[in-house]
Amino acid sequence: MSTPQDDGPDWIDDTKAELSGMAKEGMKHPSTKPVLTGAAIGAVAGAILPVISLPLGLAAGAGIAFYNRIKK
Repeated sequence: MSTPQDDGPDWIDDTKAELSGMAKEGMKHPSTKPVLTGAAIGAVAGAILPVISLPLGLAAGAGIAFYNRIKK
């Protein structure tokens, strides 16, 4: 039986660290503004597109922007 190997960074720890930093530093954190921008773009898309609701668009936009920040 082979053992699983860790080929990349632990994304759960990266996510926790990023969220913690954003919560503590607020707008001073480098990830806050891009995530809020993604949320705004998603909210606008949710308001325009009939299939997507405003809250779903906001959450999706913020999630995509946040993912793009932590995968670097």
